[in-house]
Amino acid sequence: MAKKAVATLQKGAGKAYSKVIKMVKSEKTGSYTFVEEMVPNDMVNDYFKK
Repeated sequence: MAKKAVATLQKGAGKAYSKVIKMVKSEKTGSYTFVEEMVPNDMVNDYFKK
């Protein structure tokens, strides 16, 4: 399934987006979780500055 999803993003307007993965620390348990999002290419640096 992952290959199919990536292949559909490579066509047309999907090239304007990037999949970003950010590590976020939980305040409750202190453990880290990973948050994945699709972000427009020009907004990637702003996403990581938050």
